[in-house]
Amino acid sequence: MQGHNDDTAKQGRIIAITIAVAGVLAIAAPWLREVLGLAPKYEILFYLISLAAFIWSLVVTWKLWQKTRS
Repeated sequence: MQGHNDDTAKQGRIIAITIAVAGVLAIAAPWLREVLGLAPKYEILFYLISLAAFIWSLVVTWKLWQKTRS
């Protein structure tokens, strides 16, 4: 397939790892807050960080897909 090389494979792996870490962070946010003894506002911060990572992954995935289409 045209447009596929080691660089796109590496970028795809980075996207996959980012999605996985963001998902784990979102699931573990309540537990992390409790274990670390943080205020509830930090749980919201963990969720916002996860959301930002998901949005970043979506944008980069879209760009990668557009790059490999041509």
